[in-house]
Amino acid sequence: MAGPAAADRGTKRQRSRSPSRSPSRSPPRQRKRPGAGSRISAAQRDAARQRQLQREKEAEERAHQEASQRGVHDVVKQHYNSVPERGRDWRVTESKIKGLRAYNNWVKSATISKFIGEERNLKVMDMGCGKGGDLQKWQASRKVALYVGADPADVSIKNARDRYEQMRKRTKGRVFHAEFFVKDCFGERLDEINIVKDVGFDPGVGPGNAMSQRWGGGGFDIVTMMFCMHYAFESEEKARGMLRNVSGALKRGGRFIGTIPNSDVLSAKVIEHHKAKGTAVTNTNGAADDEDDRPTFASDDEDDDWDPEKSLDSPKPKENDADGEANGKGKGKDEENNKEEGQIEEEGFEWGNSIYTVKFPGKTPPDGTFRPPFGWRYFYHLEEAVEAPEYVVPWEAFRALAEDYNLELQYRKPFREVWDEQKDDRELGPLSERMGVRDRVTGKLTTNDEEMDAADFYHTFCFYKV
Repeated sequence: MAGPAAADRGTKRQRSRSPSRSPSRSPPRQRKRPGAGSRISAAQRDAARQRQLQREKEAEERAHQEASQRGVHDVVKQHYNSVPERGRDWRVTESKIKGLRAYNNWVKSATISKFIGEERNLKVMDMGCGKGGDLQKWQASRKVALYVGADPADVSIKNARDRYEQMRKRTKGRVFHAEFFVKDCFGERLDEINIVKDVGFDPGVGPGNAMSQRWGGGGFDIVTMMFCMHYAFESEEKARGMLRNVSGALKRGGRFIGTIPNSDVLSAKVIEHHKAKGTAVTNTNGAADDEDDRPTFASDDEDDDWDPEKSLDSPKPKENDADGEANGKGKGKDEENNKEEGQIEEEGFEWGNSIYTVKFPGKTPPDGTFRPPFGWRYFYHLEEAVEAPEYVVPWEAFRALAEDYNLELQYRKPFREVWDEQKDDRELGPLSERMGVRDRVTGKLTTNDEEMDAADFYHTFCFYKV
C-alpha cells in the first residue's frame, strides 16, 4: 500500500502535467481594439463583391437552364403568377418606374382610341389580359358591351376578376359585361370557351381555305394583345395558333391591335454587336429579296425537325461533307469555313441600363436578320415588372404570316412616334397630364432618359380583318 508520501508525489506529478494536457490547443485569440472587428479591408470587400456576382451569375444560369428544360410557357406563367398585385397607389407613387408605367399605359390608350372607331356595343377579346390592367381603358371609351379576357396565368385571371368587381362597385354596375378564363391562347383554340363560341368564331381561317376567306368570320370587333404576343414566336406552330385564334375571333372589318418589342431595335443592336466584334456581314440575298420579300418559314421546307437555334441562316443542314462528317456532328468543312468568315457567334451579349436589360444567351445572326423567324430567344428584365424569356418577332415575317389569316396591316409605329403624333390630341393630350406622363405647366415628358430608353424598345400595331 502506498503511503502518504507516495500519494503526495503522484499529486505533484499530475499537477505538473496539467498545463500540457492539450498540447494541440490553438493559442488564445488576441484581443482587438474596440471597433476593429467591424473593419473590412478593400481586398475583403472586393472578394465579397466577386462572390456575390458569381452567385448572381450562377442563379441567372440556373434560370436560363430551367427555362430551356421546362419550356417558356411554364416559366412565363409562373413568373406572372408570382408578380404581386401592389395596387394603383403604389404604381403611381412608389414604383421606381412609375414614369415608364404611365407612358406605356398612355400609348396603349392612344392605340385603343385610334382604332376603336365610332361603333357602339363593341365586343372585345383580350388575349393575354394579365391582371386586367386595361379594363379601365376600355371602360373609358364607353363603347364596349362585352369584354372577354384570357390568360394562361391563373393568379393573374383571379386578379383581373377582382379588379373588374371593384370597377362594378365604383360605377354601381354601369360597366360592360366581362368574363375571364385561364387559357393558353397560342396552344388552344378560343372556341373552346363557350362565350367565344356564342359570339362567333370561324374555325376554318388560315391558308388554303377559300370559303373561309370569302364568307367566314367571327363575332368580335377587336382583338387586343398588349405586351405578350412575342411569346408566340417560340415556334411557327404557336405563332400560327395565335393568329388562327385572332382571325377566327374577328369579324370582317375587325381590328387586331397590340404592342410588342420592336425587331428593328433588336436587329440594330445585334449588328452593332457584331461590328464591334468584327464579325458583321452584309445581306447578300440582293435580287432575291427584291423579287420576293416574304420570309422563309419552316413549313415551306420538307425537314420539320430543323432547329433554328442551331443555324444562323435559312438553309437546312447539309448532308455529310466530303470528309464524311455530318454538319452538326463534329466540325465539317462548312462549319470551319463559317468560323473563318466570322459567320458563327458562340457567345451571347446584353445591353440596357439600370431599369432594364436585354440579353441574348447564345449566337445571333451577324447580318441582324432573324431567319427563320422563330425560336430566337432572349432574356428580358424590367425592374419590378418582367423577368422572363422572350422571342424576337421579326416584323416582316409577322406581317407576311398575318396575311395568311386575312389580316392586313394598317398601322405600325414605335412608342416615341405615337407620342409625337398624338400628344396634342384634344382627348389624349389632357389624359397624358392626368396620368402624369407630362408636366401640366411645362408640357414636358416626366419620364427620365432611362425610362424613355426602355420605352423605345417597343412599337404598336393594328391589322384589319379583310
